[in-house]
Amino acid sequence: MLRIIFLTVLALIAFAANSVLNRLALSEGSIDAPSFTVIRLLSGAIVLFLILSIKNYKKTPSNSKGSWLSSFMLFTYAISFSIAYLTLDTATGALILFAAVQISMILISLVKGTRLQIVEWLGMFVAFFGFVYLVFPDLGTPSFTGFVLMSIAGTAWGVYTLRGRCTKDPLAETAYNFIRTIPFVLILFFFTFNHASISSQGVLLAILSGAVASGIGYAIWYAALNGLSATQAAVVQLSVPIIAAMGGVVFVSEQITQRLIISISFILGGILLVVLGRRKDV
Repeated sequence: MLRIIFLTVLALIAFAANSVLNRLALSEGSIDAPSFTVIRLLSGAIVLFLILSIKNYKKTPSNSKGSWLSSFMLFTYAISFSIAYLTLDTATGALILFAAVQISMILISLVKGTRLQIVEWLGMFVAFFGFVYLVFPDLGTPSFTGFVLMSIAGTAWGVYTLRGRCTKDPLAETAYNFIRTIPFVLILFFFTFNHASISSQGVLLAILSGAVASGIGYAIWYAALNGLSATQAAVVQLSVPIIAAMGGVVFVSEQITQRLIISISFILGGILLVVLGRRKDV
């Protein structure tokens, strides 16, 4: 259990780091969104391939080869995520993302026959209320385009997460999923390179996002999923906006509003109810 908690916390920090790195790169105009996505996925694939090669040199190669569906979901998440951050601040973007993750994962689990405890239902609705409260129309409402794109990103990430719950080799599964995104990345590059706007700072931030926060972070997340139920995995990710908000304050000079603080309180309370309400894996 301690191992699962440790891996989960590391993964959530990596998710929040992605939000901060994306927002930092795009808000300052140091790189355009498609180029950020291309560099992010390619650097993640390269680092994971090198790590996997070293591992396989010392041990028997893994049978895990990833899948095209998982790779497409990963690519869809990454490009929607980056473009959405052109119009969203760090915390709001992260909150929309992981609210969409929660909804998609729980709905898919229910369709597959999962039954939730009453406390889990309560926790889910409390956490979701925190999300609705933040995006309810006022001066801080996110743009419609950003909202839709980040919701698409969250749904794609939810599918990607569910497909990784039963993997026996998280590192290999993540590495091959990243490698399989290369054809999609090349297509994206072909259609966008004429409008690319790249600086050394933007490239560095994209590499950090891809190689560390995404590549290594997602492998850690796949390892943590073995000890989490689908519901727990969905709801616990709603803590990422809190971490991202702190990062936004420190690195992007954003402000934490009263609305965000209230939303965070509901989200944390909902997560606690879901985690405590689940007595066995789903």
